[in-house]
Amino acid sequence: MKTVLFACVHNAGRSQMAAAWFNALSDPSKARAISAGTEPGPRVHPEVLTAMAEEGIDLSAVKPQRLTDELASQVTLLVTMGCGEVCPVIPGLHREDWPLEDPKGKPVERVREIRDEVRSRVAELVSREGWAAARINEDSRP
Repeated sequence: MKTVLFACVHNAGRSQMAAAWFNALSDPSKARAISAGTEPGPRVHPEVLTAMAEEGIDLSAVKPQRLTDELASQVTLLVTMGCGEVCPVIPGLHREDWPLEDPKGKPVERVREIRDEVRSRVAELVSREGWAAARINEDSRP
């Protein structure tokens, strides 16, 4: 079982969307995703909750969590969300950086665009690594 960590600073937007999409699109017997932040916020951004709910993904019960050494020890791949110099780094772990705009405070129309870009990147990752669920293809929704 592979574990992908989607990480950013506040763990309240992009990383939450990415982990949710990953877990919806991947085969749970092959890989799973978690998300965390270096300075977790108090909750997932409301505009992110709205945009993800439109896709049938409910993040209302999800709480941002701190990126700890214990959490990092479970991880196969770290994907950071374009947070620049403040992005987390885990020595010795393969890292990808996805330069994604922070959805915090953006109009829901823009958050939808960010959500769709996150989904596209996640779908490409699970396909590339052979982790895609059999029932999911690039054009379908979970």
